[in-house]
Amino acid sequence: MEVVFTQDVPNKARAGEVRRVPDGYARNYLLPQGLAVMATPEVLKRLHKIKSAGDEVRMRETQVLEEIKEALDETEITVQARVTPTGRYYGAITSTHISMALAEVTGREIERRWIEVPEPIREPGEYDITLRFSTEIAATIHVTAETEE
Repeated sequence: MEVVFTQDVPNKARAGEVRRVPDGYARNYLLPQGLAVMATPEVLKRLHKIKSAGDEVRMRETQVLEEIKEALDETEITVQARVTPTGRYYGAITSTHISMALAEVTGREIERRWIEVPEPIREPGEYDITLRFSTEIAATIHVTAETEE
């Protein structure tokens, strides 16, 4: 089925693009969510308006993400967890722990999916973690992992 995307769908298409997608995906997800409409001649005539609306939304989102990046870039946070007698954490410090610590420090909600932890932090130390807001926008924070007293 050929559809015109009305909104950006990550890893699929941007607003205003015409794509061929599986029928079930279009019927069960894209169309009910309002993310796309069927590509009819009337819709194809309005394609320019859909593209410009998508560009405006993308510009606003990019501006907000840039502001968040500037606020978080080079931020230092400390995360504490219990340690085993061998010096490793009982669990691990994950992106969820880091997002909660960032929310406490900055006062703004940070989505854990933005945080790229190459592998869970299992030992105390200092780590540089990347926050990827979009393909072009990224910030680096410094995480100090300490033992819990």
